[in-house]
Amino acid sequence: MSDNLNEKQIDKESRAYKFAAGNGVMNLPNKLTISRVVMIPVFILFFYLEFTGHYFVALGIFAIASLTDLFDGKIARKYNLITNLGKFLDPIADKVLVLSALVVFLTRPLCFGDWLGDWTLIAAGCGVAVILAREIIVSGFRMVAASSGLVIAADIFGKYKTTAQDIAVVVALIGVGVHEFHVFAGEIIIYIGMAFFALAVLLTVISGVNYLVKNREVLKK
Repeated sequence: MSDNLNEKQIDKESRAYKFAAGNGVMNLPNKLTISRVVMIPVFILFFYLEFTGHYFVALGIFAIASLTDLFDGKIARKYNLITNLGKFLDPIADKVLVLSALVVFLTRPLCFGDWLGDWTLIAAGCGVAVILAREIIVSGFRMVAASSGLVIAADIFGKYKTTAQDIAVVVALIGVGVHEFHVFAGEIIIYIGMAFFALAVLLTVISGVNYLVKNREVLKK
């Protein structure tokens, strides 16, 4: 009933709808998702380019890429433009964006407070490995569930960990960017980023365990 009502509320002759719908599967939401994937190597490029303020440029690219995730979903739902391509690409783009940022951070120990000693980079590497492992395990788990005709929805812990990961990346980029101009202020901000990263790792573990425990019946089939 609600789906029919939604269809009636969508004016398919409006310019807004035609612009969003585009041609075939390449609608606006999918274009935004693809643009997020394209921005990943651009983000990495500016992260490594050596010029004053390059970390802030990388931060801006990461922020824009993250915003496309917000808008592509809203537009797809508003105009009923949800496609299989979008369902496939959207979660992949989100995970690759954040994981790419965390992996390149490992090559710049400053992002994880290198002044405290090598142990911070070792701990950060273990944390990134945990996040990567969780994404692989949950993705595989969902594929197994899908083959059995089951759909596993995202849980609240998964949403919290994604938010914590995004905040950790943003704060770390701000920290290393500020560090170029003011060492002490930069270190304080990096400490905050490290705290959010630790929280993200904790929520990643909780979310992964929660997925497996709540849906353990999938593995018994």
